[in-house]
Amino acid sequence: MRYTFSLFLLLLAFWASNSEIHTGLLFFLGFVSIMLVLLITRRMRLLDRESLPLHLFTRIVPFYAWLLKEIVYSSFYVLKLIFRGEKALSPIIITIPLDFKDELSKVIFANSITLTPGTLSLHLDRDAVQVHALTRELAEALLSGEMARRIKALES
Repeated sequence: MRYTFSLFLLLLAFWASNSEIHTGLLFFLGFVSIMLVLLITRRMRLLDRESLPLHLFTRIVPFYAWLLKEIVYSSFYVLKLIFRGEKALSPIIITIPLDFKDELSKVIFANSITLTPGTLSLHLDRDAVQVHALTRELAEALLSGEMARRIKALES
């Protein structure tokens, strides 16, 4: 029930932010649409902790700020590699063991690796992720565990 109410509030806020006209009829139609979506999601049993991760809301903002900084830093690093030429590259494929509590953290980890320039998640298993890195330095940065530590902080 908690997830249903949370989804109702999210859909209501989304509808209100996208609607420029707030008349009685449109408010009623928006309310009916939201209730229909809630009915369908409840009957399909789609609402759970993973599909509506509200527990991450307050902790995800600092993580996204850190990830954005890493993306910018890595972009400049890859740009520097481009100017140095092919001899600056030392591509490597590594396997990083995973010890996260839930599947959502594993997916966030693999996606964060792919979002960071110079690294790419190739294959995600239950207990490891295979990663391609342009240089050994990028691979070592991933193996240092900073990203994994920050994602583990999201799980708490």
